[in-house]
Amino acid sequence: MKLLVSLSVLLCSLMVQAKTTMIHNVQGYTPTKQGSVESFSVLVFKDGKVIKTGDDNTLKQFPNAVRIDGKGKTLLPGLVDAHGHIIGLGNNLMRLDVRGSKTVAEVGKRLREYAKQAPEGWILGRGWDQTLWPEKGFPTAADLDRYVKDRPVVLTRVDGHAIWVNSKAMQLAGINTQTQAPAGGEILRLANNKPSGIFIDKAEQLVNTHIPPMSDEQRQRALNKAGEHLLGLGITSAHDAGIAYKTWQLYQQRAEQHTLPIRIYAMLSAADPHLAKMLGQGVIKDKDDFLSMRSVKIYADGALGSRGAALLDDYHDRAGYQGLMLETQNQLENLLKQSFSSGYSAHTHAIGDRANRIVLDSYEKIFKQVGGKLLRNRIEHAQIVHPDDIPRFKALAIIPSMQPIHATSDMHMAEQRLDEQQLRGAYAWQTFLKQGSKIAAGSDFPVELANPFHGLHAAITRMSRTNQPEGGWRAAERLNREQALRAFTLDAAYAAFQEYKLGSLEQGKWADFILLDQDYFKVPISQIDDIQVLQTWLAGSLVYQR
Repeated sequence: MKLLVSLSVLLCSLMVQAKTTMIHNVQGYTPTKQGSVESFSVLVFKDGKVIKTGDDNTLKQFPNAVRIDGKGKTLLPGLVDAHGHIIGLGNNLMRLDVRGSKTVAEVGKRLREYAKQAPEGWILGRGWDQTLWPEKGFPTAADLDRYVKDRPVVLTRVDGHAIWVNSKAMQLAGINTQTQAPAGGEILRLANNKPSGIFIDKAEQLVNTHIPPMSDEQRQRALNKAGEHLLGLGITSAHDAGIAYKTWQLYQQRAEQHTLPIRIYAMLSAADPHLAKMLGQGVIKDKDDFLSMRSVKIYADGALGSRGAALLDDYHDRAGYQGLMLETQNQLENLLKQSFSSGYSAHTHAIGDRANRIVLDSYEKIFKQVGGKLLRNRIEHAQIVHPDDIPRFKALAIIPSMQPIHATSDMHMAEQRLDEQQLRGAYAWQTFLKQGSKIAAGSDFPVELANPFHGLHAAITRMSRTNQPEGGWRAAERLNREQALRAFTLDAAYAAFQEYKLGSLEQGKWADFILLDQDYFKVPISQIDDIQVLQTWLAGSLVYQR
């Protein structure tokens, strides 16, 4: 169980930061710009930045330094999560969590217990996944009505691309048999044509627009909760994949107050009605590298689990259906132009092979028209890519921003949704690396748990946390330990234009680092996901202690 750093420890940490400090007697590792992993036993830093790494001879070079005995623990750079949703994570930590539920009844029981102590009004939660249930099918509003029928309930699917609501929520939102789904969305219906209670992708807004908006105080609490949680997992920097206007304001306010809990690279949501206003402020970046806003998050398609990912061919388990494009190619191209003309990168969500192809086509066309190729544009997820399209990432300088944990969470479901031909370019990490692409790794929290050691384990083993299947799923795409660490540190930093400030413990960079209870490079690979963070340091200050 984690403990907050005490006031005395924080005061001590601030004193340390102002002096030359060395942590010695550690087993340290850092990736380097040259591509190697360097080992060291001493880390020296001052004013929040690394002076050098070295061995015991380094101790003699700084006789007046404050010395901290690392007691033989493993030291790594602070980890970077290149794709998450910070306010969403904070909300998730405060709302009903139904992740891992094995039946509809289990969801209902959690809901009923939560409702007893939840404030009046709408009940919100997240985490259900019908592919984990015996029947595998989508649930209905009636399933929720059995447990709570007098208050509106909205439960978001684990991937964020579908909601499950009760009848009260549909009543308050004015949903009836005549209600039509918007383009890019789907309303699942019962045999009598009534909405079933499941709303996919853009159809979610038919209900979500009726939920009372978050207050500023709730948003502040969500940020604090998420920051505390991420620091306890060794994450010192996170890329927030699609922020709304109110969050845009909050991040700037907290950056000016020097109270952001972690480093944030935030992508503006292309769906926000204030996008033009936010872009009009230009690139936003603070001198302490706690906040950077220079990219736009665009959604091309939905998710595989809800069959919203856009495919070139039919779903293997739904004949005649190929998923959803959330934007037309013309709309995508206009958003790319808008982003590039403001000096912003475009980071586009694309999961299915059709979506990935259309997005690549759009980037290629707009690069020829207006430029923008050097902006380190990304495709977020890049999960199912036709083998012919993988080389285009390199040719167009598109960074695949991928979440290793998705492969091991999705593997059984993916084999139901897709046939062998469609899976050839699935979660193809090693193929991307071999062609020279850099992978920016993340978790997609709160879709997945934020723990980066779960992601590192998945990247290296291609196995679940119970170490199945033996040998790994589609094991040719596994990463080695060095590659996986780099994807969660230096290459993730590169994807945010921050490789000269973050991602490794090289001279002049910020002293963001973590101490671990086990050696990442020596522990059996089956146990990497069990590694615990003992301390997290941010800019030379101790900010978390287990």
